[in-house]
Amino acid sequence: MIFNLFRKSAPDAAVYSAYNFIVAQSRQPRFYADWGVPDTVTGRFDMISLHLALLLRRLKADESAKGFGQQLVNLFFSDMDRSLREMGVGDLSVPKKIGNMGKLFYGTLNALDESLTSTDAAALEPMLVRNIYGGTANPGAAALAGHLRAEAAALELRPVKSLLAGDLGVAA
Repeated sequence: MIFNLFRKSAPDAAVYSAYNFIVAQSRQPRFYADWGVPDTVTGRFDMISLHLALLLRRLKADESAKGFGQQLVNLFFSDMDRSLREMGVGDLSVPKKIGNMGKLFYGTLNALDESLTSTDAAALEPMLVRNIYGGTANPGAAALAGHLRAEAAALELRPVKSLLAGDLGVAA
């Protein structure tokens, strides 16, 4: 009975729905085939991070969404932990790798927020080149930047109440 105090509660269905939508969005072939995002574990992590960061950015203005956002982040890192273990990463290495992933994710979250908030419309592309394309200029960065701006704008139009219900729209 006392052990229940130390267990994290399982995310609700709306959190799973939102997370599944984010993962589906991040797996669009155009990111990898057309826009040059590396089709690697890191590239896929980066795309999930970007799409999750967009939603968290939208939710941060609403205090009632704080718990939902935290559940999403917890689910994301739980999924990353599971994925690392499935890839054969040893139990002793997983926490360190998750810690590094956390630093990358929060760095991306902050950089994306700054870039989208900036009055400089071109601020997003250099951030993507630095964080997604490993510092190498890539013609796909402009298309990816346009996609992220459009997704951010679409999220702004959705009521927080529907987002908290896990209704993020239809994966494009």
